[in-house]
Amino acid sequence: MSKEDKTFNIMFAGVGGQGLMLLSAILGKAAVDSGFKVMTGEQHGLSQRQGSIYVHFRIGNPISPLIPYGKADMMIAMEASEALRYVEYLKEGGVVIMSNRIMPAVTETEQVALDKEKKTKYLTVEQIVEKLEQVTSNVVLLDSLDLAIQAGNVRTENSVLVGATVACSDFPIHAEEVRKAVLALVPPKTLDANSKAFDLGLEASTGCLQS
Repeated sequence: MSKEDKTFNIMFAGVGGQGLMLLSAILGKAAVDSGFKVMTGEQHGLSQRQGSIYVHFRIGNPISPLIPYGKADMMIAMEASEALRYVEYLKEGGVVIMSNRIMPAVTETEQVALDKEKKTKYLTVEQIVEKLEQVTSNVVLLDSLDLAIQAGNVRTENSVLVGATVACSDFPIHAEEVRKAVLALVPPKTLDANSKAFDLGLEASTGCLQS
């Protein structure tokens, strides 16, 4: 994608406290350092209450910060059910990079807890993937928490997911520019763990993405 050509749209989704804003900042820095224009639209007022948060992220030649419905080339979800919440933004055949972690909302927990007959069940990852695959076959499911633990720091899940992102053949920013942005923005004492987490995410999704 040339810098003056089209716009590459990414929808970030997650819950408060997962580090979604850092993930957005990393890709934003990498894009700007690569000469791209970037626009974002954020909702993070619930970030201290484990509520749903999202970021509209547009690279290239955007005319507004918000992605129209059905126009996101990619969705990056740090929590599985949040991918389903915002799937209407994804274009048909777009790419979903998603953690397999589920953090049930309070309303869902309440329904399960109050069901005395035990018929109400939590939504499963398999059910989420099945619904997403009605829109796209390009769903990359990662055990980002396990990969972060392998990297040596449980708080490096966002680096795992950003590493997976650059494995997409259509992703417009070079992997090494993204790596440099990761290492520039994470705490200095976590550089090694975040670099390893980035590599593990990249390796886990290489060859999986056909956007």
